[in-house]
Amino acid sequence: MDKVIIKNLIARGIIGVYDWERDKPQEISINIILYGDISEAGNTDDIEDSINYKTVAKGAQSLAENCQRLTVEALAHDIASFCLETPGVQKVAVRVEKPGAVRFAESVGVEIERSKD
Repeated sequence: MDKVIIKNLIARGIIGVYDWERDKPQEISINIILYGDISEAGNTDDIEDSINYKTVAKGAQSLAENCQRLTVEALAHDIASFCLETPGVQKVAVRVEKPGAVRFAESVGVEIERSKD
């Protein structure tokens, strides 16, 4: 299966369980791998035959900035569900991280995989 990769997409949203985390938007890093058959796009050189990564990136960023989830797990689930609604996407891997969330760690987060099967 082919892959379309969105790497280190940055959003600013409300995420976290503590009161101080819910006061102002935090940086959220999102990585997405979209799995599907994009061989026709290679033959035709036509975006209509591929997975539109711009649409996926904008949608994922909008979700992160507006859904105000308590956990990165829930946000990753929301993004994965959105991605699976995108034409051509059969499977998705989503990693959501909160930079600086834990002292002495660059970031913390989760990575999930979901498929239409």
